[in-house]
Amino acid sequence: MELKNYLYIALLTAISLVLFLVEGLIPLPFIAPGAKLGLANIVTVCALYTLGFRASFFIVLLRTGLASFFGGGPTVFLYSLAGGLISLSLMAALKNTSRFSIWGISAAGGFSHHLGQLFLAALAADTLNIFRYLPILGPCGLITGLCIGWLSIKILKIQTLH
Repeated sequence: MELKNYLYIALLTAISLVLFLVEGLIPLPFIAPGAKLGLANIVTVCALYTLGFRASFFIVLLRTGLASFFGGGPTVFLYSLAGGLISLSLMAALKNTSRFSIWGISAAGGFSHHLGQLFLAALAADTLNIFRYLPILGPCGLITGLCIGWLSIKILKIQTLH
């Protein structure tokens, strides 16, 4: 990998970290534990389309680690990493099929992010009752995923003009 790619990964990681921290300042009505806008995932989707899976993996890993350091701790790290890696893996798999638009891929990523976190919570709590949140978190992930997909399309179109 070239130095230019490493610099691009560092820049995208910084942008995603800022989006994550800004999102923490946005007051959301209590929907369910773990329900967030997922603004940092804009970077993940754009990186997946511009740099590929490997670079996106590093961005998710770095962002999750840094975000945990700045304001979450080990529990936030584990839940964010579980959701982020499952989401990224599914989005990459769907992208490789060429049957899904960015909208669909991002929506699947939003849904699977919550699913990954619920799986980890079920393991930690040793109960499947935690999946009772899925009817709330699932649609939240789909809706925010669609919004992230729309924003990603706008950003990727801007990038292709330069």
